[in-house]
Amino acid sequence: MAQSLTQIAQSLIDANKRVQLIYAFNGTGKTRLSREFRLLVAPKDIEGDEELEEETGIKVLYYNAFTEDLFSWDNDLDADLNRKLTIRPNGFTNLALNFLKEQGQDGNIVSNFQHYTSPFITPKFSEDFSEVTFSMERGGDDSLENIKISKGEESNFIWCVFYSLLEEVIGILNIPEPEERSTPAFNNLEYIFIDDPVSSLDDAHLIELAVNIAKQIKSSTSELKFIITTHNPLFYNVLYNEFNRVKKTMKWRLEKMDDGTFSIVEQLSDSPFSYHLFLLSELEKAIQPPVNIQKYHFNFLRNILEKTSTFLGYNKWEELLPQDSRQAYYDRILNLSSHSKHHGEEISIVDENDKRVLGFLVQEIKRMYSFKSTIIPIVTENDTV
Repeated sequence: MAQSLTQIAQSLIDANKRVQLIYAFNGTGKTRLSREFRLLVAPKDIEGDEELEEETGIKVLYYNAFTEDLFSWDNDLDADLNRKLTIRPNGFTNLALNFLKEQGQDGNIVSNFQHYTSPFITPKFSEDFSEVTFSMERGGDDSLENIKISKGEESNFIWCVFYSLLEEVIGILNIPEPEERSTPAFNNLEYIFIDDPVSSLDDAHLIELAVNIAKQIKSSTSELKFIITTHNPLFYNVLYNEFNRVKKTMKWRLEKMDDGTFSIVEQLSDSPFSYHLFLLSELEKAIQPPVNIQKYHFNFLRNILEKTSTFLGYNKWEELLPQDSRQAYYDRILNLSSHSKHHGEEISIVDENDKRVLGFLVQEIKRMYSFKSTIIPIVTENDTV
């Protein structure tokens, strides 16, 4: 049914679910949806400021492109020396940063940032948490001060600020008696809305991030509700599986119609609308010279086999594999596609033999089950399983 984003935001509120996971392509309107949702739950006053929210208590915390816009660079264009990331004051940053400063969370933010980027880049908050400078170690006591980090690193840093706040808020609201909490600032908080966090991460760290977000959300024992939107199929897949047994969870697919309206439908599987065909095309690209096969491509293959086995009525997806050396193929796919909680610590290098096997299996699955494609794979198996 065609709807406006405001209507869809209202439907998310009416669903009254603990966790709602939404898949949508980039450019569909996820960020605008988060904004419409926030305005429905906590409308601004006529002047457009946020003083009313500060008085009544924050009801929605959200991470999206608007959050990142609150952070901007002062590049010191005159001297080109004192580059710093400045934080614009508003209702969110005043509350969040003051709270994180009081809780001494700058160390936690730095630790998370260095884990997902580089241990050699160190952020440093100003005393009032209104600015951040970055330095880079070069060995020994030598370091570069006031460097400008990349856009991806900047996005990662902002997410780490939000994630540290998320951890603290969940812990505070897990205390059932409001008078026993360390702060009353979040007593009226109803929703946390997360839109596509840290898309610049590699796949191993993206999986780890999804597992960590799910772990935090599942640790929540309050009435707090969570909405997560993403365009990344791997991120969506991990979250879908992490929340598969969480009560009061809903998975959606958001689509933009040709006339500018929108549609949201329940997503009953972890592969959004024939997404296995897109995964197959990605595999075909990966096995073409120059071969660029990563561990997550085995997850793609497993995803395709799982969906195809369900469609064809097989009890187990491994039954679709070539009979010759079926168990060896199954063990290899299972090992390389597993979503271990320690996946982020694994190396992503795939050895040459595994690459040959993946190329062979992609061709065989296409041939055996009549998948069509516009790419003609030329990678062949080299007698080794």
